Amino acid sequence: MEVNPLVETPARQSAYTGILPYQAIHEMVNNGEIKSAELLKSIESDQIQPASIDLRLGYYAYPVDTSFLPGRGVKVLDKMQQLDADIEKFKIDLRDGAVLEKGRVYVVPLLESIRLKSEVAAFANPKSSTGRLDILTRLIADEATHFDQVEDGYEGQLYIEIAPRSFSVVVKTGTRLNQLRFRRTRGLAPKQITAADWKQLLEDGRIVDTSDVEERARLSEKPGILPFTVDLKGTGQANALIGWRAKKNTKRIDLERRDYDPFDFWEPMRFHKESSLTLVPDEFYILMTKEAIAVPPNYAAEMLPYDTRAGEFRVHYAGFFDPGFGWSGASGRAGSSRGVLEVRSHEVPFLLEHGQTVGWLRYERMADIPQSLYGQDIKSNYQGQNLKLAKQFKQPRSA
Repeated sequence: MEVNPLVETPARQSAYTGILPYQAIHEMVNNGEIKSAELLKSIESDQIQPASIDLRLGYYAYPVDTSFLPGRGVKVLDKMQQLDADIEKFKIDLRDGAVLEKGRVYVVPLLESIRLKSEVAAFANPKSSTGRLDILTRLIADEATHFDQVEDGYEGQLYIEIAPRSFSVVVKTGTRLNQLRFRRTRGLAPKQITAADWKQLLEDGRIVDTSDVEERARLSEKPGILPFTVDLKGTGQANALIGWRAKKNTKRIDLERRDYDPFDFWEPMRFHKESSLTLVPDEFYILMTKEAIAVPPNYAAEMLPYDTRAGEFRVHYAGFFDPGFGWSGASGRAGSSRGVLEVRSHEVPFLLEHGQTVGWLRYERMADIPQSLYGQDIKSNYQGQNLKLAKQFKQPRSA
């Protein structure tokens, strides 16, 4: 494995706690701690990201009437059979591709299974394109009492719950909708992010691109937590693009394609002098942060879950930012990568104003620096992004 000279560090004598990097995930694959359920579908090298591994859909999707968790002592397939004795009769073959209808819920066994060490736990989140298509996905493990979490020491099969919200989608065996990251829970604790550390990161421009002293003071209020705001001005010119709203009635989207015209599926939203936007319940929006955000190589970042302090809406599905996102290796500063917001209002209309705080990004130290970084050593669809739709759509002719 070639080591990126920008991030190479001396080998550590002891294992640190924190998010496991690219090279540790490679080692887990080599040791059989992560493996494919089928010999003919071995782990592919491009599944491994700087701090996570992409998970692939298996051979069948099971339509279910309700979301569920199996609970202690119960396997996922057994729970589905308890809920529907005829579940096997109606499973959908994914080998040649199949449609998952919006408004329905499906459970799919994944191709990957895992065997975690006693000091390693796992956490899942949707991939960026999954969130930008308004597809709700959640990982389920046997005996799980929480979604998207796998306890340390777990050994067994993994499943994914899929609920398309805005568009019906075509998927097939091998399609990647979510990813798994690993956290070492016992070992040497890395240095905590102190107020001084955080202030220095902000002053050096390694976390966010801002030269405004007052703005940096606002961002430094809580070490390791970056509040971010919504951009409803774009370029600030009349009629500038500020976001997209999903259309209600569209054709299905084949997730393998990369040539869809965005105007067939999305309505562009434009800047107007009020610099505000009323979120309508059951509408789905793609917006972006006002800030250009970066994640240095020795950190990972995650958007915090829905928080009513920001308002009655959620701003993301895929909340995990890999080490190297938005980071300029030459200068070590934040580049031009904005955070894309996948927005839904809850229950009631909600008014957003330009520059309003809509969420928080939590930074944590990696257990080690990845030998492959987002946007530099691997194919990364969203490095340097501004207001960007999922990779299935062509660049707009004129937005």
